[in-house]
Amino acid sequence: MKIRQFVYILAILLLIAGFVQPVAAAENETKDAGTTFYNAGVQLLNSNEYQRAIELFDQALASDTTMIRQSDALLYTYQGKSYALIQLNKYDDAIQTIDQGLAIYPKDFMLWNNKGYSLSKLENYKEALKSYDMAISFDQNFTPSQINKGDTLYKMGRFQDAVDAYSKANVTDPGNKQAMDGLDKAKQAAASEIPLTTIALVVILIIAAGGAIYYIQFRKPAEEKTAEKKTKGKKK
Repeated sequence: MKIRQFVYILAILLLIAGFVQPVAAAENETKDAGTTFYNAGVQLLNSNEYQRAIELFDQALASDTTMIRQSDALLYTYQGKSYALIQLNKYDDAIQTIDQGLAIYPKDFMLWNNKGYSLSKLENYKEALKSYDMAISFDQNFTPSQINKGDTLYKMGRFQDAVDAYSKANVTDPGNKQAMDGLDKAKQAAASEIPLTTIALVVILIIAAGGAIYYIQFRKPAEEKTAEKKTKGKKK
């Protein structure tokens, strides 16, 4: 897949990089099933074994989640499962999982970002934008959501709005290649786009010209013939 097709679904990348150790430490203290399933799921996810990872995350969620909730691993479980589902192109299932996570963690910007991405892949662009806006509202410096928002706006043909989104991404992460590439593309599209006011004006002029031609060619000669007949009648 192209890199842009799954721009910055970082929930799991951050999970793997920074959050496994605290949970592993908790496991050393308490051998609870939820923690064991969670850690195993993360390792499978790190090996790109997405289906097996999903199965382990489901087992973690079906277990007593007391310990993984305390370490925030419950949040990462929803993030991990949704990420794996996205990688398998199971976007409806990913949204369902994300909504379950949002019911517990309504302010998690990564879940909102992943929901926006899934909705965008399903071509539900309006709802995708709402999800990206939610992600941004909880973390205005989260560049991935700005880039994903720009991509979605571009797909919708809203090129100037896409320019604005990519520009904000460049502010939060100066030099970001995806943001810069998107910005260049959106600017070119916006520059070549004919403004709607111009199109409307052209349509009005065409209609007006068509009406004038019709009047000159059809209405006026008919009136002249009628006047001519009346003149002949008077002579008789």
